[in-house]
Amino acid sequence: MVRGARQPQQPRSRLAPRLTGTVEKPPRKRRSRTEFALKEIMSSGGAEDDIPQGERKTVTDFCYLLDKSKQLFNGLRDLPQYGQKQWQSYFGRTFDVYTKLWKFQQQHRQVLDNRYGLKRWQIGEIASKIGQLYYHYYLRTSETSYLNEAFSFYSAIRQRSYYSQVNKEDRPELVVKKLRYYARFIVVCLLLNKMDVVKDLVKELSDEIEDYTHRFNTEDQVEWNLVLQEVAAFIEADPVMVLNDDNTIVITSNRLAETGAPLLEQGMIVGQLSLADALIIGNCNNQVKFSELTVDMFRMLQALEREPMNLASQMNKPGMQESADKPTRRENPHKYLLYKPTFSQLYTFLAASFKELPANSVLLIYLSATGVFPTGRSDSEGPYDFGGVLTNSNRDIINGDAIHKRNQSHKEILTVLHCCFPSLHPGDLYPFTRKPLFIIVDSSNSVAYKNFTNLFGQPLVCLLSPTAYPKALQEYLRKSTVILPSY
Repeated sequence: MVRGARQPQQPRSRLAPRLTGTVEKPPRKRRSRTEFALKEIMSSGGAEDDIPQGERKTVTDFCYLLDKSKQLFNGLRDLPQYGQKQWQSYFGRTFDVYTKLWKFQQQHRQVLDNRYGLKRWQIGEIASKIGQLYYHYYLRTSETSYLNEAFSFYSAIRQRSYYSQVNKEDRPELVVKKLRYYARFIVVCLLLNKMDVVKDLVKELSDEIEDYTHRFNTEDQVEWNLVLQEVAAFIEADPVMVLNDDNTIVITSNRLAETGAPLLEQGMIVGQLSLADALIIGNCNNQVKFSELTVDMFRMLQALEREPMNLASQMNKPGMQESADKPTRRENPHKYLLYKPTFSQLYTFLAASFKELPANSVLLIYLSATGVFPTGRSDSEGPYDFGGVLTNSNRDIINGDAIHKRNQSHKEILTVLHCCFPSLHPGDLYPFTRKPLFIIVDSSNSVAYKNFTNLFGQPLVCLLSPTAYPKALQEYLRKSTVILPSY
Protein backbone atom coordinates (compact mmCIF):
# COMPACT_ATOMS: atom_id res chain seq x y z
CA MET A 1 0.00 0.00 0.00
CA VAL A 2 1.40 3.39 -0.90
CA ARG A 3 1.87 5.70 2.03
CA GLY A 4 1.84 9.44 2.03
CA ALA A 5 4.92 10.90 0.40
CA ARG A 6 7.51 11.02 3.17
CA GLN A 7 9.96 13.86 3.21
CA PRO A 8 13.48 12.37 2.79
CA GLN A 9 15.17 11.78 6.11
CA GLN A 10 17.56 14.72 6.32
CA PRO A 11 18.74 16.62 9.39
CA ARG A 12 16.13 19.17 10.37
CA SER A 13 18.43 22.14 9.92
CA ARG A 14 19.03 21.26 6.27
CA LEU A 15 15.39 21.37 5.27
CA ALA A 16 12.76 24.05 5.50
CA PRO A 17 10.34 23.58 8.43
CA ARG A 18 7.10 21.79 7.71
CA LEU A 19 4.12 23.86 6.71
CA THR A 20 2.08 24.60 9.82
CA GLY A 21 -1.67 24.42 10.08
CA THR A 22 -4.01 22.56 7.80
CA VAL A 23 -3.63 24.61 4.61
CA GLU A 24 -1.85 27.86 3.94
CA LYS A 25 -4.09 30.81 3.25
CA PRO A 26 -3.75 31.48 -0.46
CA PRO A 27 -2.90 34.93 -1.80
CA ARG A 28 -5.84 37.12 -2.83
CA LYS A 29 -5.23 36.90 -6.58
CA ARG A 30 -4.86 33.16 -6.50
CA ARG A 31 -8.02 32.78 -4.45
CA SER A 32 -10.07 34.66 -7.01
CA ARG A 33 -8.92 32.38 -9.83
CA THR A 34 -9.57 29.31 -7.68
CA GLU A 35 -13.05 30.46 -6.76
CA PHE A 36 -13.87 31.11 -10.40
CA ALA A 37 -12.77 27.58 -11.27
CA LEU A 38 -14.76 26.17 -8.35
CA LYS A 39 -17.96 27.74 -9.63
CA GLU A 40 -17.44 26.04 -12.97
CA ILE A 41 -16.64 22.70 -11.34
CA MET A 42 -19.31 22.57 -8.67
CA SER A 43 -22.10 24.01 -10.76
CA SER A 44 -21.93 20.87 -12.90
CA GLY A 45 -22.64 18.71 -9.86
CA GLY A 46 -25.80 20.51 -8.80
CA ALA A 47 -27.03 23.88 -7.62
CA GLU A 48 -24.20 25.81 -6.10
CA ASP A 49 -26.28 26.93 -3.09
CA ASP A 50 -27.06 23.28 -2.23
CA ILE A 51 -23.39 22.41 -1.65
CA PRO A 52 -22.57 22.20 2.07
CA GLN A 53 -19.97 24.64 3.30
CA GLY A 54 -17.72 21.82 4.51
CA GLU A 55 -17.61 20.20 1.08
CA ARG A 56 -17.01 23.56 -0.57
CA LYS A 57 -14.03 24.12 1.75
CA THR A 58 -12.70 20.64 0.95
CA VAL A 59 -12.69 21.38 -2.77
CA THR A 60 -11.17 24.82 -2.19
CA ASP A 61 -8.35 23.40 -0.08
CA PHE A 62 -7.68 20.65 -2.63
CA CYS A 63 -7.52 23.15 -5.50
CA TYR A 64 -5.07 25.29 -3.59
CA LEU A 65 -2.82 22.36 -2.64
CA LEU A 66 -2.90 21.12 -6.23
CA ASP A 67 -2.00 24.54 -7.59
CA LYS A 68 0.74 25.03 -4.98
CA SER A 69 2.25 21.63 -5.69
CA LYS A 70 2.42 22.36 -9.42
CA GLN A 71 4.13 25.69 -8.77
CA LEU A 72 6.76 24.13 -6.54
CA PHE A 73 7.33 21.18 -8.87
CA ASN A 74 7.77 23.44 -11.90
CA GLY A 75 10.21 25.52 -9.89
CA LEU A 76 12.55 22.56 -9.47
CA ARG A 77 13.90 23.11 -12.98
CA ASP A 78 15.10 26.56 -11.91
CA LEU A 79 17.27 25.19 -9.10
CA PRO A 80 21.03 25.10 -9.74
CA GLN A 81 22.13 21.71 -11.02
CA TYR A 82 25.40 21.85 -9.11
CA GLY A 83 26.08 22.45 -5.44
CA GLN A 84 24.79 20.29 -2.63
CA LYS A 85 23.12 22.81 -0.33
CA GLN A 86 21.16 25.41 -2.29
CA TRP A 87 18.36 23.07 -3.35
CA GLN A 88 17.56 21.26 -0.08
CA SER A 89 15.14 23.75 1.47
CA TYR A 90 13.14 23.97 -1.76
CA PHE A 91 12.94 20.18 -2.04
CA GLY A 92 11.76 20.05 1.56
CA ARG A 93 8.90 22.48 0.86
CA THR A 94 7.90 20.53 -2.24
CA PHE A 95 7.83 17.22 -0.37
CA ASP A 96 5.73 18.79 2.39
CA VAL A 97 3.08 20.06 -0.01
CA TYR A 98 2.88 16.79 -1.92
CA THR A 99 2.59 14.90 1.37
CA LYS A 100 -0.40 17.04 2.31
CA LEU A 101 -1.91 16.74 -1.17
CA TRP A 102 -1.59 12.95 -1.30
CA LYS A 103 -3.09 12.44 2.17
CA PHE A 104 -5.80 15.02 1.50
CA GLN A 105 -7.10 13.27 -1.61
CA GLN A 106 -7.09 9.95 0.28
CA GLN A 107 -9.08 11.34 3.19
CA HIS A 108 -11.62 13.23 1.06
CA ARG A 109 -11.87 11.01 -2.01
CA GLN A 110 -15.68 10.74 -2.02
CA VAL A 111 -16.24 14.50 -1.77
CA LEU A 112 -13.64 15.17 -4.46
CA ASP A 113 -15.20 12.56 -6.72
CA ASN A 114 -18.69 14.02 -6.36
CA ARG A 115 -17.97 17.76 -6.21
CA TYR A 116 -14.66 18.21 -7.98
CA GLY A 117 -14.95 15.37 -10.48
CA LEU A 118 -11.57 13.91 -9.53
CA LYS A 119 -10.44 11.36 -12.09
CA ARG A 120 -8.14 8.43 -11.61
CA TRP A 121 -5.54 9.75 -14.04
CA GLN A 122 -5.30 12.89 -11.89
CA ILE A 123 -4.51 10.73 -8.86
CA GLY A 124 -1.96 8.91 -10.99
CA GLU A 125 -0.37 12.20 -11.98
CA ILE A 126 0.08 13.17 -8.32
CA ALA A 127 1.65 9.78 -7.58
CA SER A 128 3.88 10.14 -10.63
CA LYS A 129 5.12 13.53 -9.47
CA ILE A 130 5.95 12.07 -6.04
CA GLY A 131 7.86 9.26 -7.76
CA GLN A 132 9.78 11.87 -9.77
CA LEU A 133 10.60 13.76 -6.57
CA TYR A 134 12.09 10.65 -4.99
CA TYR A 135 14.04 9.84 -8.15
CA HIS A 136 15.49 13.34 -8.40
CA TYR A 137 16.28 13.25 -4.70
CA TYR A 138 18.29 10.10 -5.41
CA LEU A 139 20.14 11.93 -8.18
CA ARG A 140 20.90 14.81 -5.82
CA THR A 141 21.98 12.72 -2.82
CA SER A 142 23.13 9.39 -4.38
CA GLU A 143 21.17 7.60 -1.64
CA THR A 144 19.88 4.46 -3.35
CA SER A 145 17.06 3.84 -0.85
CA TYR A 146 15.07 6.64 -2.47
CA LEU A 147 14.97 4.59 -5.67
CA ASN A 148 12.80 2.09 -3.79
CA GLU A 149 10.49 4.92 -2.77
CA ALA A 150 10.17 6.03 -6.39
CA PHE A 151 9.52 2.44 -7.43
CA SER A 152 6.80 2.13 -4.78
CA PHE A 153 4.76 5.02 -6.21
CA TYR A 154 5.38 4.12 -9.85
CA SER A 155 4.38 0.53 -9.16
CA ALA A 156 1.18 1.61 -7.41
CA ILE A 157 0.15 3.60 -10.50
CA ARG A 158 0.47 0.47 -12.61
CA GLN A 159 -1.16 -1.89 -10.12
CA ARG A 160 -4.14 0.40 -9.53
CA SER A 161 -4.52 1.26 -13.23
CA TYR A 162 -4.62 4.99 -12.57
CA TYR A 163 -3.96 5.72 -16.26
CA SER A 164 -6.26 3.03 -17.64
CA GLN A 165 -9.04 5.45 -18.65
CA VAL A 166 -6.71 7.89 -20.44
CA ASN A 167 -6.98 6.05 -23.75
CA LYS A 168 -10.76 6.55 -23.76
CA GLU A 169 -10.41 10.33 -23.80
CA ASP A 170 -9.71 12.18 -27.00
CA ARG A 171 -6.76 14.07 -25.51
CA PRO A 172 -3.34 13.13 -26.88
CA GLU A 173 -1.53 15.17 -24.20
CA LEU A 174 -2.90 12.80 -21.54
CA VAL A 175 -1.60 9.79 -23.45
CA VAL A 176 1.82 11.45 -23.63
CA LYS A 177 1.77 11.79 -19.83
CA LYS A 178 1.15 8.05 -19.65
CA LEU A 179 4.00 7.27 -22.06
CA ARG A 180 6.40 9.47 -20.11
CA TYR A 181 5.38 7.72 -16.91
CA TYR A 182 6.35 4.39 -18.49
CA ALA A 183 9.74 5.77 -19.59
CA ARG A 184 10.50 7.10 -16.09
CA PHE A 185 9.39 3.84 -14.48
CA ILE A 186 11.71 1.89 -16.79
CA VAL A 187 14.69 4.04 -15.77
CA VAL A 188 14.04 3.41 -12.07
CA CYS A 189 13.66 -0.34 -12.66
CA LEU A 190 16.90 -0.43 -14.64
CA LEU A 191 18.73 1.26 -11.78
CA LEU A 192 17.23 -1.28 -9.35
CA ASN A 193 18.10 -4.19 -11.70
CA LYS A 194 14.44 -5.29 -11.83
CA MET A 195 14.82 -6.70 -15.32
CA ASP A 196 11.64 -8.81 -15.25
CA VAL A 197 9.60 -5.69 -14.56
CA VAL A 198 11.54 -3.78 -17.23
CA LYS A 199 10.64 -6.34 -19.91
CA ASP A 200 6.95 -6.19 -18.96
CA LEU A 201 7.00 -2.39 -18.99
CA VAL A 202 8.69 -2.29 -22.40
CA LYS A 203 6.00 -4.54 -23.85
CA GLU A 204 3.23 -2.40 -22.35
CA LEU A 205 4.94 0.77 -23.57
CA SER A 206 5.20 -0.67 -27.07
CA ASP A 207 1.47 -1.44 -27.08
CA GLU A 208 0.65 2.03 -25.76
CA ILE A 209 2.81 3.71 -28.42
CA GLU A 210 1.17 1.65 -31.17
CA ASP A 211 -2.30 2.62 -29.94
CA TYR A 212 -1.26 6.26 -29.53
CA THR A 213 0.14 6.59 -33.05
CA HIS A 214 -2.85 4.74 -34.51
CA ARG A 215 -5.44 6.99 -32.84
CA PHE A 216 -3.70 10.32 -33.26
CA ASN A 217 -1.86 11.63 -36.28
CA THR A 218 1.15 12.78 -34.28
CA GLU A 219 4.58 13.97 -35.31
CA ASP A 220 6.40 12.33 -32.39
CA GLN A 221 5.89 8.71 -33.52
CA VAL A 222 9.52 8.42 -34.63
CA GLU A 223 10.74 9.76 -31.29
CA TRP A 224 8.74 7.26 -29.28
CA ASN A 225 9.87 4.38 -31.49
CA LEU A 226 13.44 5.54 -30.89
CA VAL A 227 12.78 5.30 -27.14
CA LEU A 228 11.80 1.66 -27.61
CA GLN A 229 14.91 0.96 -29.66
CA GLU A 230 17.16 2.57 -27.06
CA VAL A 231 15.76 0.64 -24.12
CA ALA A 232 15.88 -2.64 -26.09
CA ALA A 233 19.55 -2.05 -26.89
CA PHE A 234 20.24 -1.10 -23.28
CA ILE A 235 18.65 -4.31 -21.98
CA GLU A 236 20.72 -6.34 -24.43
CA ALA A 237 23.94 -4.64 -23.35
CA ASP A 238 23.39 -4.64 -19.60
CA PRO A 239 23.08 -5.95 -16.95
CA VAL A 240 25.07 -9.17 -16.99
CA MET A 241 23.04 -12.33 -16.35
CA VAL A 242 24.60 -15.51 -14.96
CA LEU A 243 23.39 -18.95 -13.92
CA ASN A 244 23.68 -19.93 -10.27
CA ASP A 245 24.00 -23.45 -8.85
CA ASP A 246 20.27 -24.09 -9.38
CA ASN A 247 20.53 -23.16 -13.08
CA THR A 248 18.34 -20.11 -12.52
CA ILE A 249 19.18 -16.73 -14.02
CA VAL A 250 20.63 -14.19 -11.60
CA ILE A 251 21.06 -10.51 -12.42
CA THR A 252 24.46 -9.37 -11.24
CA SER A 253 24.84 -5.99 -9.61
CA ASN A 254 27.83 -3.70 -9.57
CA ARG A 255 26.76 -2.18 -6.25
CA LEU A 256 28.51 -2.91 -2.98
CA ALA A 257 26.57 -5.29 -0.75
CA GLU A 258 26.84 -5.13 3.03
CA THR A 259 28.42 -8.57 3.13
CA GLY A 260 30.54 -8.07 0.01
CA ALA A 261 32.97 -5.42 1.18
CA PRO A 262 36.57 -6.59 0.69
CA LEU A 263 38.70 -7.03 3.78
CA LEU A 264 41.55 -4.62 4.36
CA GLU A 265 45.04 -5.94 3.95
CA GLN A 266 47.15 -6.33 7.04
CA GLY A 267 48.74 -3.06 8.10
CA MET A 268 46.33 -0.81 6.18
CA ILE A 269 45.06 2.23 8.08
CA VAL A 270 41.35 3.05 7.91
CA GLY A 271 39.98 6.57 7.60
CA GLN A 272 42.81 8.53 6.04
CA LEU A 273 40.91 9.38 2.82
CA SER A 274 37.37 8.71 1.69
CA LEU A 275 35.63 9.11 -1.66
CA ALA A 276 33.19 12.00 -1.27
CA ASP A 277 32.36 13.27 -4.75
CA ALA A 278 32.38 11.92 -8.30
CA LEU A 279 31.81 13.24 -11.81
CA ILE A 280 30.63 10.54 -14.23
CA ILE A 281 30.92 11.82 -17.78
CA GLY A 282 29.66 10.03 -20.89
CA ASN A 283 30.52 11.43 -24.30
CA CYS A 284 31.15 8.50 -26.63
CA ASN A 285 29.71 8.60 -30.13
CA ASN A 286 27.12 5.94 -31.03
CA GLN A 287 27.16 4.26 -27.62
CA VAL A 288 24.19 2.41 -26.19
CA LYS A 289 22.23 4.74 -23.91
CA PHE A 290 18.77 5.34 -22.51
CA SER A 291 17.48 8.61 -21.10
CA GLU A 292 20.88 10.31 -21.22
CA LEU A 293 22.46 7.41 -19.34
CA THR A 294 25.06 5.41 -21.27
CA VAL A 295 25.96 1.85 -20.36
CA ASP A 296 29.36 3.02 -19.10
CA MET A 297 27.79 5.68 -16.88
CA PHE A 298 25.23 3.15 -15.65
CA ARG A 299 27.89 0.66 -14.55
CA MET A 300 30.15 3.24 -12.97
CA LEU A 301 27.41 4.93 -10.93
CA GLN A 302 26.41 1.54 -9.53
CA ALA A 303 30.03 0.75 -8.66
CA LEU A 304 30.01 3.83 -6.43
CA GLU A 305 26.84 2.87 -4.54
CA ARG A 306 25.75 0.47 -1.85
CA GLU A 307 22.82 -1.84 -2.40
CA PRO A 308 19.58 0.03 -1.60
CA MET A 309 17.66 -0.68 1.56
CA ASN A 310 13.93 -1.20 1.21
CA LEU A 311 12.65 1.65 3.38
CA ALA A 312 9.12 1.03 2.11
CA SER A 313 8.80 -2.42 3.67
CA GLN A 314 10.35 -1.30 6.96
CA MET A 315 8.22 1.83 7.36
CA ASN A 316 4.89 0.65 5.98
CA LYS A 317 3.44 -0.12 9.40
CA PRO A 318 1.30 2.53 11.09
CA GLY A 319 3.30 4.68 13.45
CA MET A 320 6.64 3.80 11.89
CA GLN A 321 6.95 6.93 9.76
CA GLU A 322 8.39 9.09 12.52
CA SER A 323 9.66 6.26 14.68
CA ALA A 324 13.05 6.45 16.28
CA ASP A 325 13.67 2.95 14.92
CA LYS A 326 13.82 4.17 11.33
CA PRO A 327 16.80 2.86 9.36
CA THR A 328 20.03 4.78 9.59
CA ARG A 329 20.87 6.69 6.44
CA ARG A 330 24.01 5.36 4.77
CA GLU A 331 26.27 7.70 2.87
CA ASN A 332 27.22 7.10 -0.75
CA PRO A 333 29.63 9.38 -2.59
CA HIS A 334 27.81 12.30 -4.15
CA LYS A 335 27.70 12.05 -7.95
CA TYR A 336 27.10 14.27 -10.96
CA LEU A 337 25.96 12.45 -14.11
CA LEU A 338 26.94 14.47 -17.18
CA TYR A 339 25.81 13.21 -20.58
CA LYS A 340 27.67 14.92 -23.44
CA PRO A 341 28.47 18.11 -21.52
CA THR A 342 30.11 21.12 -23.07
CA PHE A 343 33.54 22.10 -21.81
CA SER A 344 32.01 24.99 -19.85
CA GLN A 345 29.43 22.72 -18.22
CA LEU A 346 32.04 20.13 -17.31
CA TYR A 347 34.34 22.74 -15.81
CA THR A 348 31.49 24.35 -13.86
CA PHE A 349 30.46 21.08 -12.24
CA LEU A 350 34.09 20.15 -11.63
CA ALA A 351 34.75 23.48 -9.91
CA ALA A 352 31.62 23.08 -7.76
CA SER A 353 32.71 19.59 -6.66
CA PHE A 354 36.23 20.84 -5.95
CA LYS A 355 34.91 23.74 -3.88
CA GLU A 356 32.62 21.61 -1.70
CA LEU A 357 35.00 18.66 -1.27
CA PRO A 358 35.36 18.02 2.48
CA ALA A 359 38.70 17.64 4.19
CA ASN A 360 40.42 14.25 3.88
CA SER A 361 38.24 13.42 0.89
CA VAL A 362 38.85 12.38 -2.71
CA LEU A 363 37.24 13.63 -5.92
CA LEU A 364 36.74 11.02 -8.63
CA ILE A 365 36.50 11.92 -12.33
CA TYR A 366 35.33 9.22 -14.73
CA LEU A 367 35.75 10.13 -18.41
CA SER A 368 34.06 7.85 -20.93
CA ALA A 369 34.54 9.84 -24.11
CA THR A 370 35.69 9.70 -27.70
CA GLY A 371 39.39 10.33 -28.06
CA VAL A 372 40.67 13.48 -29.76
CA PHE A 373 44.16 13.10 -31.20
CA PRO A 374 46.68 15.79 -32.14
CA THR A 375 46.63 16.81 -35.79
CA GLY A 376 50.39 16.79 -36.21
CA ARG A 377 53.62 15.88 -34.52
CA SER A 378 54.74 18.26 -31.81
CA ASP A 379 58.30 18.93 -30.70
CA SER A 380 57.20 19.47 -27.11
CA GLU A 381 55.56 16.98 -24.76
CA GLY A 382 53.34 19.23 -22.71
CA PRO A 383 49.90 18.50 -21.19
CA TYR A 384 48.18 19.88 -24.31
CA ASP A 385 50.30 18.19 -26.99
CA PHE A 386 48.80 14.67 -26.95
CA GLY A 387 45.14 15.54 -27.47
CA GLY A 388 42.44 14.60 -25.00
CA VAL A 389 38.82 13.51 -24.91
CA LEU A 390 35.83 15.04 -26.66
CA THR A 391 33.49 17.58 -25.11
CA ASN A 392 30.49 19.09 -26.84
CA SER A 393 30.12 22.52 -28.34
CA ASN A 394 26.51 21.96 -29.45
CA ARG A 395 24.46 18.98 -28.33
CA ASP A 396 22.30 19.12 -31.45
CA ILE A 397 25.31 18.94 -33.76
CA ILE A 398 27.61 16.53 -31.99
CA ASN A 399 25.53 13.40 -31.78
CA GLY A 400 27.85 11.16 -33.73
CA ASP A 401 25.69 11.20 -36.83
CA ALA A 402 26.78 14.59 -38.19
CA ILE A 403 30.36 13.42 -38.34
CA HIS A 404 29.91 9.93 -39.73
CA LYS A 405 27.49 11.01 -42.44
CA ARG A 406 30.36 12.78 -44.16
CA ASN A 407 31.84 9.42 -45.18
CA GLN A 408 35.25 10.49 -43.97
CA SER A 409 38.07 8.21 -43.01
CA HIS A 410 38.82 7.59 -39.35
CA LYS A 411 41.87 9.85 -39.49
CA GLU A 412 39.89 12.65 -41.12
CA ILE A 413 37.18 12.37 -38.46
CA LEU A 414 39.73 12.71 -35.67
CA THR A 415 41.21 15.75 -37.37
CA VAL A 416 37.77 17.34 -37.64
CA LEU A 417 37.14 16.66 -33.96
CA HIS A 418 40.43 18.22 -32.92
CA CYS A 419 40.06 21.32 -35.08
CA CYS A 420 36.37 22.08 -34.72
CA PHE A 421 35.28 20.82 -31.29
CA PRO A 422 36.67 21.57 -27.82
CA SER A 423 38.26 18.75 -25.90
CA LEU A 424 39.39 18.13 -22.34
CA HIS A 425 43.18 17.90 -22.16
CA PRO A 426 45.21 16.57 -19.22
CA GLY A 427 46.39 20.11 -18.51
CA ASP A 428 42.80 21.22 -17.97
CA LEU A 429 42.66 19.05 -14.85
CA TYR A 430 45.93 20.28 -13.33
CA PRO A 431 44.30 23.03 -11.20
CA PHE A 432 42.19 20.40 -9.43
CA THR A 433 45.20 18.34 -8.32
CA ARG A 434 45.45 20.71 -5.35
CA LYS A 435 43.19 18.20 -3.61
CA PRO A 436 43.25 14.36 -3.70
CA LEU A 437 42.12 13.25 -7.16
CA PHE A 438 41.17 9.89 -8.69
CA ILE A 439 40.94 9.93 -12.50
CA ILE A 440 39.62 7.12 -14.73
CA VAL A 441 39.99 7.72 -18.46
CA ASP A 442 37.99 5.29 -20.61
CA SER A 443 38.82 6.45 -24.11
CA SER A 444 40.61 5.54 -27.31
CA ASN A 445 43.08 8.31 -26.45
CA SER A 446 43.55 7.44 -22.80
CA VAL A 447 47.33 7.47 -23.35
CA ALA A 448 47.14 11.28 -23.49
CA TYR A 449 46.81 11.12 -19.70
CA LYS A 450 49.68 8.64 -19.28
CA ASN A 451 52.21 11.19 -18.02
CA PHE A 452 49.79 13.11 -15.83
CA THR A 453 51.89 15.39 -13.65
CA ASN A 454 51.31 15.73 -9.92
CA LEU A 455 52.13 19.40 -9.40
CA PHE A 456 51.00 19.91 -5.80
CA GLY A 457 52.02 16.72 -4.02
CA GLN A 458 48.45 15.64 -3.21
CA PRO A 459 47.39 11.98 -3.58
CA LEU A 460 46.74 11.24 -7.26
CA VAL A 461 45.63 8.07 -9.05
CA CYS A 462 45.10 7.85 -12.81
CA LEU A 463 43.66 4.66 -14.35
CA LEU A 464 43.71 4.36 -18.13
CA SER A 465 41.70 2.01 -20.34
CA PRO A 466 43.48 -0.16 -22.90
CA THR A 467 43.86 1.23 -26.39
CA ALA A 468 43.87 -2.21 -28.05
CA TYR A 469 41.64 -5.21 -27.32
CA PRO A 470 41.56 -8.87 -28.35
CA LYS A 471 39.39 -9.58 -31.38
CA ALA A 472 36.98 -11.60 -29.25
CA LEU A 473 36.06 -8.45 -27.30
CA GLN A 474 35.73 -6.03 -30.18
CA GLU A 475 32.09 -6.90 -30.90
CA TYR A 476 31.27 -6.33 -27.24
CA LEU A 477 33.00 -2.95 -27.30
CA ARG A 478 30.53 -1.67 -29.88
CA LYS A 479 27.96 -1.59 -27.10
CA SER A 480 30.17 -0.50 -24.21
CA THR A 481 33.75 0.62 -23.84
CA VAL A 482 34.37 -0.23 -20.23
CA ILE A 483 35.93 -3.67 -19.62
CA LEU A 484 38.73 -3.38 -17.11
CA PRO A 485 41.07 -0.41 -16.88
CA SER A 486 44.77 -1.00 -17.34
CA TYR A 487 46.94 0.39 -14.58
